[in-house]
Amino acid sequence: MHIMEGFLPHPWWELWFAVSIPVVLYGIYRLNRMSKTTPEAKPLLALMGAFIFVLSALKLPSVTGSCSHPTGAGLSAVVIGPAITSVLSLIVLIFQALLLAHGGLTTLGANVFSMGIAGPVVAYAIWAVAKRARIPSSIGIFLAASLGDLFTYVTTSAQLALFLPNPTFFEALIKFGTIFAVTQIPLAIGEGILAVILFDFLAKYKMELLSTLKVIRVPVTVPAKEGGK
Repeated sequence: MHIMEGFLPHPWWELWFAVSIPVVLYGIYRLNRMSKTTPEAKPLLALMGAFIFVLSALKLPSVTGSCSHPTGAGLSAVVIGPAITSVLSLIVLIFQALLLAHGGLTTLGANVFSMGIAGPVVAYAIWAVAKRARIPSSIGIFLAASLGDLFTYVTTSAQLALFLPNPTFFEALIKFGTIFAVTQIPLAIGEGILAVILFDFLAKYKMELLSTLKVIRVPVTVPAKEGGK
């Protein structure tokens, strides 16, 4: 969910830049480290970036000054971590602002925080809990992707309510959240389904890589004993 260019006044757009920059810098560090220690993961990084770009470009008009869309960042957070996802989201948001007039440069910090930081952190946490609880991966991925998407819209609602507290912050938050929910809930469900399909594909053909990245555990097979012993 993007806030459009020029909609955030001073000092709010500067504040969200200040909050997002340290996370993105840490993400760059994690990205460089992964590229050196696991170079075979580079195609996976490109795939996650493309997934975020394509899904987040599918926008629907929503509250004045914003739009609703799936993000793709939840699955990315599960596969390559929320820190690196913030970097990919920043790259995607810059391209969309410059080429598609989607989002904006002054609102880049706010959009990175909602789509590239808040949502992915929630998605990663949900996946971690689901994995620890031994919930089937399809259910865990669906919950992580869909709820991560929904938390992105909650964050955007809070960002709007902070500088438009009409009449109060909480009432504005409920108002924005209710309006966003009309488009965002079905989008989140659709994103969850797409994330499951792509994750199942990766788990089938890139099992060793996902295991190396500690996303999944490769089942341990016990070799058969010779001679039936």
